[in-house]
Amino acid sequence: MDFESPQPKKKNNALLPIILSLVLVLGIWLGFVLSKRINNSSDFNQNNHSSSNDKINSLLEYIEYQYVDTIDKKDLVEKTVTSMLQSLDPHSSYIAASEFAATNEPLEGNFDGIGVEFNIIKDTIRVITPIQGGPSEKIGIRAGDKIIKVDGKNVAGIEITNKQVFEKLRGKSGTIVSVSILRSGINKKLEFKITRDAIPLYSLDASYMVTPDIGYIKISKFAATTYQEYLKAFNDLNSQGMKKLILDLRGNPGGYLNAAVDISDEFLTNGLQIVYTQGKANPKKTYKATEHGSFENNPLVVLIDEGSASASEIVAGAMQDNDRGTVIGRRSFGKGLVQDQLQLPDGSAIRLTIARYYTPTGRCIQKPYSDDKDIYYNEEYNRYANGELLNEDSIKIDKTKKYTTPEGKIVYGGGGIMPDIFVPIDTARASAALTKIFYSGALNTFAFEFADKNRVKIKGYGTAKNYIEKFEINSAILEEFYQYCSSKDLSANIKTDTKTSEALKPYLKAFIGRDVFDKDAYYPILNQNDKCILKATEVLSK
Repeated sequence: MDFESPQPKKKNNALLPIILSLVLVLGIWLGFVLSKRINNSSDFNQNNHSSSNDKINSLLEYIEYQYVDTIDKKDLVEKTVTSMLQSLDPHSSYIAASEFAATNEPLEGNFDGIGVEFNIIKDTIRVITPIQGGPSEKIGIRAGDKIIKVDGKNVAGIEITNKQVFEKLRGKSGTIVSVSILRSGINKKLEFKITRDAIPLYSLDASYMVTPDIGYIKISKFAATTYQEYLKAFNDLNSQGMKKLILDLRGNPGGYLNAAVDISDEFLTNGLQIVYTQGKANPKKTYKATEHGSFENNPLVVLIDEGSASASEIVAGAMQDNDRGTVIGRRSFGKGLVQDQLQLPDGSAIRLTIARYYTPTGRCIQKPYSDDKDIYYNEEYNRYANGELLNEDSIKIDKTKKYTTPEGKIVYGGGGIMPDIFVPIDTARASAALTKIFYSGALNTFAFEFADKNRVKIKGYGTAKNYIEKFEINSAILEEFYQYCSSKDLSANIKTDTKTSEALKPYLKAFIGRDVFDKDAYYPILNQNDKCILKATEVLSK
């Protein structure tokens, strides 16, 4: 999902000669194949070819006509393209036509469908929540509904997959899909005809007031709609009296470069540099703050961790290098490569690295990579194994890449953004027992079923705020969850592990609350004991 482009909505004409050359090399999509058919191995003579283009074209043709078994040339070509791009760097990639829409959806900010969040529970499609303002909500679909038929065909008890659900429920805006639903408390099936429509995908996960003057905004990715979502959330918090802000970019893998620039502009005064990009065929391009910032002088904290990459690092780096606010958390991922996307005539596309980006002090924070991509992507796990996520002293810093901010602070390049204040990973939340519960899906399923059985009672709290303040995970709920885990052959030690049990409570409360009050009762609960947010609140309160 990680894709950055200085101009995400435009095709980069500078890449066109490269792409046309690639097309010619492979003889794909445009039908540039040699007219001569090779009927026997003697026809394949590499000495007759004076260029790599001829060599690859001839090789593909030779394989097609002489290989012992019949091959799918299109499939072979796509594998060749994929391999070619992967050999360049870890982030250049090929997107098949069949995958293009799904790959770009999260960054474009919408898709066409019926507008429900769902989960498959006990081999049945269960509505987690209808998306506000979407077609399902408008006609009365509710959280907890079981979808048992789609267009008259059974979809329950057939081991349906998420992909199959998407295929059945998504479709072009204006088209109609019929669904049969079972609803708790109603004995007969309910029939609905839903007219599909454009459904928004949000990149801003949460915004609320942590204290009477400290606001919190969490951005999960930098999409086409991120800046507009941020402005809406900011204005809402501002109206509630926000004077200070925690911007949470933990786990944010990146996205559009322009979105990161727009967000950074909100915090920096006119003329300050945000980032610059530069590549062999792309001259240096500098992005600077404008006069439009609305939070330029207020106290700010940016949260990052090992999952914060790319566009997230642009924001964190811009704040750090301009001595603006405080960066808290753990060392970021370390992606300083910029991709541009070009769609090809058959609907496929390539994302090609065209430049590196540099923070205002001039540091490129791309971590090293080699031909072995497994080493590159396993580096994040190795940080845990090497103790880096627990101890600041274990962090490996390339001290040869040292830079100085305007106020004299030392910062380093060569592998991610180092926070100003290090906060170790919460080992209670990352315990083996708790991790096993998460990956099993038991927590999600139990919370949903509990919320569904007690929906009327929980809704009686009226608002997410009242739920957060008054609802408690008592011993009876914990015992019910222990028994549920036992029925699923999960660890029986959870009950006697006091540390895990205590860490479990906020997750249970948050997941149950989310199933009734959506995200308004999710992050505020999980963040109550979050070490990074507690540290951020402490820093901003001084």
